[in-house]
Amino acid sequence: MMADHGEACNGEEATYCMNGGTCYKIPSMNSLSCVCYPNYTGSRCENLRLFSSSPLGENAGLIAAVVIVALLILLALAVFIYYIRKMLKARQQSQQSQQNSQPQYWKVQSMRV
Repeated sequence: MMADHGEACNGEEATYCMNGGTCYKIPSMNSLSCVCYPNYTGSRCENLRLFSSSPLGENAGLIAAVVIVALLILLALAVFIYYIRKMLKARQQSQQSQQNSQPQYWKVQSMRV
């Protein structure tokens, strides 16, 4: 941290930093520096960081991409299963209609007289 290499500002120098930042003198460079509160940046803490980064925020795009890909795979799998079942059902109905159209010689029908 910058404060470790400097000494606290005094008098008018103390107002150098904005937005509650802490001012420090750096003797080796003969300059002033600021340690800013969270969400403030800049050499004098003059910039407000509108979107603070968080570990989740950094990976949000990757997480969204993984979720979308997983949903697309599930959708493709569901469509594949639907068409396979539809094809098997059509084949089964086709075989059944072929069996019904063939004469059945092995069945004897009783005739009442």
